[in-house]
Amino acid sequence: MTKKARIYLILNNIKNYIYQKYRQMPILDKYILKQLLEVFLMGVIIFTSIIFASETFTQLIKQITLYGIPFNIAFMMIILNLPQVFVMTIPISTLFATVMTVNRLSLNSEVTVLKACGISISRMARPIFAFAIVMTFVSFFISEVIVPATSMTSKHLAIYSLQKKHVPEGRMNFTIKDADKNNVLKRLIYIEECKNKTLNNITLVDLSDKDAIQIVQAKAGRTGALGWIFNGGVIYTISKSGKIFNTSLFDDSTVSFGIENAEGLVKETASQYNFFKLLKYINKNKLNKDFMEKLKIKYQVDLYDKLALPVTTIALTLVGIPLAITPPRVRYNRGFLFSVLIIFVYYLIRAFSLNLGETKTISPFMAAWLPVISIFIIGSFLYYKKAYTIT
Repeated sequence: MTKKARIYLILNNIKNYIYQKYRQMPILDKYILKQLLEVFLMGVIIFTSIIFASETFTQLIKQITLYGIPFNIAFMMIILNLPQVFVMTIPISTLFATVMTVNRLSLNSEVTVLKACGISISRMARPIFAFAIVMTFVSFFISEVIVPATSMTSKHLAIYSLQKKHVPEGRMNFTIKDADKNNVLKRLIYIEECKNKTLNNITLVDLSDKDAIQIVQAKAGRTGALGWIFNGGVIYTISKSGKIFNTSLFDDSTVSFGIENAEGLVKETASQYNFFKLLKYINKNKLNKDFMEKLKIKYQVDLYDKLALPVTTIALTLVGIPLAITPPRVRYNRGFLFSVLIIFVYYLIRAFSLNLGETKTISPFMAAWLPVISIFIIGSFLYYKKAYTIT
């Protein structure tokens, strides 16, 4: 059996198992899960759109204008970053679905009727917690499997685009300027012709060294993963006063033209690794002084956050259920208001905690897990009070 056939068989078995379990499910659970799923999908669309409009769209415009990345490639990079956004939106969308669904049941007096029939709040909450647990595993799967792959692909697209952006196919007798972040000229390149993605008769003047000027002349060149590759040429190293220091011939020479200006775009991030690979990466770089000073703490916080963020789904659900059950005299839907309030409090605690972790005020483990623990404690208290002490 081929690998493709095995995967198809496994997926088919999973589908049949889920379908059988759904058929055996009590009517009450089906009813609640159907409403949860509808609101959850709406929540994912809403919150993903908000994050896209506020952060990702700004990044798209920046990539097009600042780095000269073509729109189609920049758009693909945004699409590839969406799984990372989903990891953030799944917990809050689950909370939104929980609060809106339970609040609706409460306003329609369905919670009161169910309690009168001897069905407790804990029994009503069972399918909601099951849904939250499934979403926790979905979020973890996306974070561990999909996000690293899409992040690396996005990085490779950025490098590819930065290397290709200065190659105007078909043009003749043109120059290209390469400046630093302060718009100071670093390199000036003259190209006689660009044909069939090959650069012919190139002259490069490199001004990036403060003490010397390099002039590179090559018969031909092309773009590669590491930079522009010049073939069959000569390099002149000249002092600022005009004295020739050195002359050398080369068969192939690589210049990383265009990459330096976009370090923030192509730099390595924790999202490019899953939990175990990131742990291995941190341990591997323990002796690297630069890494220890600048990145180790942040990467350690990100490492524990890869586990903590998916679990937040359950903690937020635990808070959402008791707050969404409306007292008998309240006749308006306050589910959306409570959703926004809980999300705001959670992200306030999360931002404060992560900042404390990155400044070494608390341990990286505590920085990642403090928001989850805080929400879980508050949720447990509210849930116990609503489910077991109020009749």
